[in-house]
Amino acid sequence: MAYKKENILIVDDDIHILELLQRQLEALNYYTFKAVSVKEAVTILKGNTIDLLVTDLQMPEVDGFQLIQYVSEHYSKMPVLVVSGYISAKGALEMGKSGVVDYLVKPFTKEELKNAIDKSLVNNTSKKEVKVSKSVSKFDELIGESEAFNVVKDIIERVKDIKATVLIQGESGTGKELIARAIHYNGKYARAPFIAVNCGAIPENLLEAELFGYEKGAFTGANESRNGFFQAANGGTIFLDEIGNASAKVQNSLLRVLQEKEIIKVGAQKAQPIDIRVVAATNSNLLELVTQDKFRQDLFYRLAVVEIKAPPLRNRKTDIPLLVDKFVMKYGLEYKDRFLKVSPEALDLLLRYPWPGNIRELENCIQRAVIMSDKSIELSHIPDALKYQIDFPEEALVSLAEMEKKYIKKVLDTVGNNKTKAAEILGIDRKTLRNKMSD
Repeated sequence: MAYKKENILIVDDDIHILELLQRQLEALNYYTFKAVSVKEAVTILKGNTIDLLVTDLQMPEVDGFQLIQYVSEHYSKMPVLVVSGYISAKGALEMGKSGVVDYLVKPFTKEELKNAIDKSLVNNTSKKEVKVSKSVSKFDELIGESEAFNVVKDIIERVKDIKATVLIQGESGTGKELIARAIHYNGKYARAPFIAVNCGAIPENLLEAELFGYEKGAFTGANESRNGFFQAANGGTIFLDEIGNASAKVQNSLLRVLQEKEIIKVGAQKAQPIDIRVVAATNSNLLELVTQDKFRQDLFYRLAVVEIKAPPLRNRKTDIPLLVDKFVMKYGLEYKDRFLKVSPEALDLLLRYPWPGNIRELENCIQRAVIMSDKSIELSHIPDALKYQIDFPEEALVSLAEMEKKYIKKVLDTVGNNKTKAAEILGIDRKTLRNKMSD
């Protein structure tokens, strides 16, 4: 089965990083070109058809920002993935001006690189679809036809062309960022910036400065004035993931943005107007945090103008065959250069399993199964942990939290209390696993 792979140009002045990226991308069956300078990259761009630019920012003489600007002016349809040690708010602003919305922070795994490449190419496809046919919405990455998932797609269709604030709630692994991207890239603001910010990944003492920018001298180390992620996303959409982790101070500033449509940099006296759509996401119960005085009630209602509940996979079982087909084709073509079949027994097990790690766990399962299989995916290719079913208590119904703990203990017992392996099976990180065990 023929499968077209894109041409990718990699630009980095560190030859070791350049060669590492080239090996990883070629292992993923992409065609690669490499350049150690912006000048060399421009020469390659002029003489070849390039589908994606992957570039570092910090380079001698001419830096990556100038290359991004060049590509924006001369190859406007070409997606750009920035690979850098740290993306500052200033960097995000410059990328936003050039229409660049995807970046990968070093160090990263091969899987993270692959996902970032896929996302960049998909985003570019989404932009083209919006430009060609604005009357038709296509949510290619949102796979599912279940009743629960059709509700999500209907809400996306209703909000994609307006700047109402959206709050996406759902468990880890349910695709909240994909929903946010679908809102942005399928609507009339698709050509404006989309900036994704993980509020849980930025230290609390830096989050406000990164979001809203700061003035020179506002704090120790503020040697120059800088804009923040909100300025970078101005005119478009900012996606605030893990919004429940925002500090009280950041919550106050967010409330001002939503009420007054303006921001104030850290250390500044004067407000700046902002035209932006805010899409927030959380896997926490914000109303419960409100009752615990950990989240502002007025901010919750401002964020939840439109609410989207990302349904867990166990509540949309009819979508599992569609998702399995997608992942089998994706990894079958990547690893085996062909589309594999799934045995009825294997599919039956996948349909019966509760999927606490949701879509992320399902994708990991299928990826492994494809690697271990030859012609078709059989029951033997499914991880043993999935074959253990929870013994639901007959005497009484229990809460979801209690059932989750019971399942986590089941997985830990199965893997000999190996927390790294258990976290991998559950589709969560070790920190999340520790938190769930201590709750």
